[in-house]
Amino acid sequence: MNDTIYIVKIGLASCGIAAGATSVYQTFEAQMDRDHVSLIPTGCLGVCYCEPLVEVISPSGESVLYGNVTPKDAQQIMEQHINQGMVVQHLLAFPQDREDPEWDYFNKQTRFALQNCGVINPEDINSYTDAGGYQGLKKSLMLGPELIIKELEQAGLRGRGGAGFPTYRKWQLTRQAVGKPKYVVCNADEGDPGAFMDRSILESDPHSVIEGLLIAGYAIGATQGYFYVRAEYPLAIKRLRIALDQVRAAKLLGTHILDTDFSFEIDIREGAGAFVCGEETALLMSIEGRRGMPRFRPPYPAEKGLFHCPTAINNVETLANVPRIMYQGHAAYSKHGTEQSKGTKVFALAGKVNRGGLVEIPMGMNVNELVFAIGGGISTGKPFKAIQTGGPSGGCIPAELGETPVDYENLAQIGAIMGSGGLLVMDEDTCMIDVAKFFLHFAREESCGKCTFCRIGTEKMLQILTRISQGEGKPTDIQVLADLGQKIQVGSMCGLGQSVPNPVLTTLKYFRQEYEAHIDAGICPAKQCKSLIDYQIVTETCRSCNLCVISCPVKAISGKKGQAYQINETTCVRCGLCLDSCRFNAIRVTSLPTKHTEATTEVI
Repeated sequence: MNDTIYIVKIGLASCGIAAGATSVYQTFEAQMDRDHVSLIPTGCLGVCYCEPLVEVISPSGESVLYGNVTPKDAQQIMEQHINQGMVVQHLLAFPQDREDPEWDYFNKQTRFALQNCGVINPEDINSYTDAGGYQGLKKSLMLGPELIIKELEQAGLRGRGGAGFPTYRKWQLTRQAVGKPKYVVCNADEGDPGAFMDRSILESDPHSVIEGLLIAGYAIGATQGYFYVRAEYPLAIKRLRIALDQVRAAKLLGTHILDTDFSFEIDIREGAGAFVCGEETALLMSIEGRRGMPRFRPPYPAEKGLFHCPTAINNVETLANVPRIMYQGHAAYSKHGTEQSKGTKVFALAGKVNRGGLVEIPMGMNVNELVFAIGGGISTGKPFKAIQTGGPSGGCIPAELGETPVDYENLAQIGAIMGSGGLLVMDEDTCMIDVAKFFLHFAREESCGKCTFCRIGTEKMLQILTRISQGEGKPTDIQVLADLGQKIQVGSMCGLGQSVPNPVLTTLKYFRQEYEAHIDAGICPAKQCKSLIDYQIVTETCRSCNLCVISCPVKAISGKKGQAYQINETTCVRCGLCLDSCRFNAIRVTSLPTKHTEATTEVI
């Protein structure tokens, strides 16, 4: 062993743990020489597609990233890289050459809110303070509330929970509101399918959000703050509790913080997972111990919020940005982004993309650069069809609009929204009616049912979409969906109902031909709607290898060795597992038109 210190960082956020990072960590812990190796558990670096991730930093400061590491690989890294100084080339997640296009995953990003994620130990306050943590709070306490709010105004920080309301204005209104006490709340009730931005920040850098909440409390004149976190995030809650204990021990929480007159406490409230509690008034009712249901506005929470007192509510990403802005100055943030949408935005990149994970981009980057330069393109190798932003509240953007800048104004102009940051990538095999139906079903299940437009209108739209997907659509359905969507947007009380129609309205706008194919011809162009497709085995191609038989969950495939197998159409449930298992492209997907047109086939 060399007389030098190597630093080994292992990502132990939920994504890494699920991929087996705990065993990798234990392997290093059991075998390393503690005098020569510093082992640091970190959070999520964002490279979720190749977890478990291990970063080795040599004594000279050179960093190497290893991906998809197993315990056996960990032993090889110890023996070859750390003991002998030789990089294990075949285990690299990224080439050593930082100019290689693979590094565009990081080089095209601007990590501001995520700057500590995957870098520091989330369970060690000293790791956070060594990275500049709590300097923003110290500076804020010297500046005073009015200058804090002015700094945020100059930075141009807007709420990252989806609406994009200026943060400084929300704090200003709450500070000016009559009534005491005042409260600040961190909304960590992240409920969009496929979204994991808030979870990753809380798991990887909880102190940044705590510091942001402290600054918010001081700025508006509050003495009590709350984290509202969904109970499905046990690791985030655990690390948040650890961080709060450390902050109290450091006397950065409680009375007379940093020898000033500022006193502040923070409590955690665990939500039961209701999507509607992401809406701020429903969230407040849940904290109060009541059923989480939206209430009419005005008055807004800034005037009459938690326990009928003035309350400022910000999401995790918004608060994580605040300490950096206060410490580094507003220009460090506002130099990124566009004139109206300043700064950066964190996205959970998922779907049919090669490099899925957590990314942070400057506002204004276009869709194509996000999908292809950072995301590495479509994982299936098939043509790019669309992205869906904003979860159930968002819209679908077609590939033809790939040059659209990702910011609040441009997305709104084409009928989509930024949302909290979920971004789903789709290829040509995606049925847009199926996508709209999925999100509408989710919203229907999560609606609180308080207002008629959301409760009944959403159900009616879902019934129509279901009929269309079954080949039973009517020529009038498209206009009925459009009319219903517009009425639900106008008539619903809260943001959930007002945005529920977005996936339907954007798919109607940009993929109308798919609706027409389903309705007029009874055909699903993407060959995904189960009622409109059939599976057949190509006799000439089948090798009777038995893999499809093994994979079929309902035993719909039969045959003899040496002869082509057959699929029982009556028993088959069109699950697609035979497609995935076949190595010889012998499964054929056939459209079954219900409107007297010729059948079309495609071999997959």
